[in-house]
Amino acid sequence: MNSDDELSAFVREALLRGQPRAQVEQALAQAGWRAEQVRRALSHYADVPFPVPVPRPRPYLSARDAFLYLVLFTALYISAFNLGALLFRMIERAYPDPAMRAADTGFRHAVRWALANLIVAFPLFALLSVSLQKAIERDPTRRASRVRKWLTYLTLFLGAGVLIGDVIALVNGLLSGELTTRFVLKVLVVGAIAGTVFGYYLWDLRQDEREEEA
Repeated sequence: MNSDDELSAFVREALLRGQPRAQVEQALAQAGWRAEQVRRALSHYADVPFPVPVPRPRPYLSARDAFLYLVLFTALYISAFNLGALLFRMIERAYPDPAMRAADTGFRHAVRWALANLIVAFPLFALLSVSLQKAIERDPTRRASRVRKWLTYLTLFLGAGVLIGDVIALVNGLLSGELTTRFVLKVLVVGAIAGTVFGYYLWDLRQDEREEEA
């Protein structure tokens, strides 16, 4: 039996004997268990009046959910990338670089391609988001989907990486004295898109944690 199984068995036995959750948490903290481990072990059992501990639904893996969430997050990434590409082209059009005037011939093609991606990917993302959220409202246990959590953390990781890179680019431009209006606007576009995605999914993750602790 590993330490997590031992902790879970202890929590179940303590709750079965009628020990208050606060006292169980305090005893485990005094024994050296980390607060996060204790909260996770306690979260496996619902805080409801019943003679024996009532287990909560555990995270599950559904092939259907895996497909839907993979399509959802793929549509999100395509939408975010092409929104940024479209705004970049608009900025370059408004603030042209004389040294790259020849590249302007591809403006219409680049805009058409970005718009085509957005027209297909963003409605798909919005439709799947609404559909999956309604499914969670009907069956809150669907929040425990492993695929959903893994892809949410992956999105947070990518968003954090883009934001860090964005700040590095801004600082580098400041130090090198190359802070043109065109450069600053592109940095702001990247920061706004990545920040919005990161902020939303961080909030969504916090909602999951509150649901688990409730």
